[in-house]
Amino acid sequence: MTAIEVQGNPQTSRPCRSIGLFNNIKFFVLCHGMLQLAQLLVSGYLKGSITTIEKRYGFSSQQSGLLAAFNEVGNTVLIVFVSFFGSRVHRPRCIGIGAMIASVGVFLIALPHFISENYITDSNNTTDNSSGLCKSLNSINKSKQTCDQGKSDSHLGVYPILLLGQLLLGIGGVPIQPFGISYIDDYAEKRNSPFYLGILFAITVIGPAFGYMMSSALLRFYVDIDKMSSKDLNLKNDDPRWVGAWWLGFLMAATLLLLTSLPYLFFPRKMSREEIVEAPVEPSREKLMEEKNPKSETKEEASLTEFLKSFPKIVMRTLRNPIYLLVVLAQVNLAAMVAGLATFMGKFIERQFAQTASFSNLMMGGLNIPSAMLGIMAGGVILRKLGLTVRSSAAMCTVAVFVSIMFAIPLLFIGCPTNNVSGVNYHLSSQQCSNACSCSDEAFNPVCGSDGVEFLSPCHAGCKTVEPNEEKYLPHNYTDCECVASNGSPGFALSGPCGNKCVNRLIPFMILSSITCFVASLSHTTSFMMILRTVTPEDKSFALGIQFMLFRVLAFLPAPVLYGRAIDTACILWGKKCNKTTSCSYYDLDLFRHRFLGLQIFFIFGGFVCFFLSFMVLRRTYSTQEQNEIISNQTKSESSQEMKDSKQMLNNSDRHCNTQKSLRE
Repeated sequence: MTAIEVQGNPQTSRPCRSIGLFNNIKFFVLCHGMLQLAQLLVSGYLKGSITTIEKRYGFSSQQSGLLAAFNEVGNTVLIVFVSFFGSRVHRPRCIGIGAMIASVGVFLIALPHFISENYITDSNNTTDNSSGLCKSLNSINKSKQTCDQGKSDSHLGVYPILLLGQLLLGIGGVPIQPFGISYIDDYAEKRNSPFYLGILFAITVIGPAFGYMMSSALLRFYVDIDKMSSKDLNLKNDDPRWVGAWWLGFLMAATLLLLTSLPYLFFPRKMSREEIVEAPVEPSREKLMEEKNPKSETKEEASLTEFLKSFPKIVMRTLRNPIYLLVVLAQVNLAAMVAGLATFMGKFIERQFAQTASFSNLMMGGLNIPSAMLGIMAGGVILRKLGLTVRSSAAMCTVAVFVSIMFAIPLLFIGCPTNNVSGVNYHLSSQQCSNACSCSDEAFNPVCGSDGVEFLSPCHAGCKTVEPNEEKYLPHNYTDCECVASNGSPGFALSGPCGNKCVNRLIPFMILSSITCFVASLSHTTSFMMILRTVTPEDKSFALGIQFMLFRVLAFLPAPVLYGRAIDTACILWGKKCNKTTSCSYYDLDLFRHRFLGLQIFFIFGGFVCFFLSFMVLRRTYSTQEQNEIISNQTKSESSQEMKDSKQMLNNSDRHCNTQKSLRE
């Protein structure tokens, strides 16, 4: 027998080693972190390049918000069904197949670049530096000819293709987070589960950070870098007409997403639960529970019709849990705030502080998102070290969100005023002095006059001559400008916008914004563990599904559209191309700042109210439990006292009887 066992061990050791790697929950956490890193890399890159796509194809901010949130449509429809059938399917394999579908959607998002015509601006439309100057009426005819000859991108169906790619990305991402979280929580040791989830959430935050950093690097290249040489380009990346190579990052992210989906095809459907070596008694109990689980799973299996019939009852049973409902609503408010900021914060920095899209994304990926990552990790460490109860976790979330409000309010007052733009928000005799120039309404080639007033083009400034700079990317000097105020003689103007003189306010703004992200993120892991600990084990997967569904329906889907609509209301001049309205050219920066950041504070305050109510409910339930315990203890003491009194009375009666007997005798 021993010889056979020794000979059999080498044969069985090889497959055990190969299976053991995929039978380890720590390796699954690593793979899941890499997959969500790739998935959220796409999300971060899309939000980092959304202003570039908006400028390239002439979308409004509301359209951009809908595009950024459209992946939640397919996700919302399927998330609850996927979570309900989570225990009946091969969860790792479903995650891998979903990630492959998502990679196809990302490849589809990059497709419009290859089917669109070259991006045409006033600079690369002609090589003549005198174009756009104050000339005769024939300038209008030239602009009409270029419109008739060129193809408009709006007729190519670009927007539906982008929406379809986002839809596939959302459908493929449905099983990734709920299946991954429930799989880790099922097979990880209970004490390590918060730590693993904290690491997982922190890693997923790095994904958008990498996406923003990638967009910061790739948007420095011109959009048509694969179609034209750099010699034909007369723009610099700080020019307001610049459009970067937005499509290049989607090709890279789709490839990474496809590669990270492959390991999930080898994970088992059920994994051995993580064990502690120092406690030999626990494995036997867990093995007994694992033996009972298959029986319970066979009983719980139901058809789709039975699921649809029982769906309302399960939803109502889950939502009747007040702690679950309040914590989820608090998370929804914070998720809505994050969704709007992640989509348009780069645009806000770009417009408010006159920065390039590349630099704005660098600020987002290098400061804000790492601050949120540190907050998530710190929250997980605090939860693990202190061993917080559900009530103390609610108190921690309430305090963290309240402190973040205190740091967010000063952001409303840190910004820059709107530049004086002739004919937009600064009216002089510009219309009269440029009437003879017959300037096109669609011209957008900003110049800054010597008087500090910005004009839409050299033509609108009444400039008749130009002194081109020998250096390719240095600004040209436009002279003989009739509309530029000067001492009796025509002034001059330099190519490019005037910019603002409050760039020094960017540093305190980013510091306060990063602190706000850090403090608010302390509640992330803590609130998730509150949900996992207040829901029954059989409803855990379904409760997570409802949670993510509410995230999408109430936060991720409407919030970017709401933010985009608020930003559009601050626009004071819309661009035009071929008699069609395109993206906004100028904003009222005060309105932009107040409405954009005002929505942020509104959602944070909503999260604070919900966390505070959950704390009050838990405090009340704990106080009632303590009162019940006190009452029960009092009743027990009273009953014990009555028992003692009765025993004493019996003893006294016995003594009395004995004394009477002794007297008779």
